[in-house]
Amino acid sequence: MNQTQICEMASRSKEEAMRVLSESGIAEIWKEAGCRVNLVGSLRMNLLAKHRDIDLHVYSKDITEEISFAIAARIARLPGVKELRCINGLATDEHCMAWHISYGHEDETWQVDIIHIEEGTTFDGYFERMADRIVEVMTEEQRETILRLKFETPDGRDYHGVEYYEAVIADGVNTLPLLEDWITAHRQKQPYYWIP
Repeated sequence: MNQTQICEMASRSKEEAMRVLSESGIAEIWKEAGCRVNLVGSLRMNLLAKHRDIDLHVYSKDITEEISFAIAARIARLPGVKELRCINGLATDEHCMAWHISYGHEDETWQVDIIHIEEGTTFDGYFERMADRIVEVMTEEQRETILRLKFETPDGRDYHGVEYYEAVIADGVNTLPLLEDWITAHRQKQPYYWIP
């Protein structure tokens, strides 16, 4: 697969993801509940490749389990929702409820990750700023390298998007073997959030 084909596939993935987001009504349900809804992750950065994944951060004041579950119950009724899982992080430094949705659309399954975050806490807007900063500093060559590496990565590998971004942008990684070595070494370090 050449770089032109990779970029065309990434463009189609983005278009499909935006269609899923629009047609599903998931973001609208959060907005109707009074939440601020922001796109984050690879879709925001135009780095969506073969992994069908949409990331949203939604914000509101005074989140409780009851409030977040009531909104999620509306989402669970959507026809495309196959599975809905929750991780309760309200008592952590992240002050959030994480919702992971498997959503069927045109014979494909999409992962929609929604993090319901307490407005005004440490992570309010953090990942939006991270994504915007990556877009700001990333060259077109780096973008193409990231997309190529994402498409070259064998299915089943649990690599995080930010690992691709940091490896390529900060450390000049440009091949799959180098990426694999970089990730192995990187995961030995104390976890941190990277912003270029």
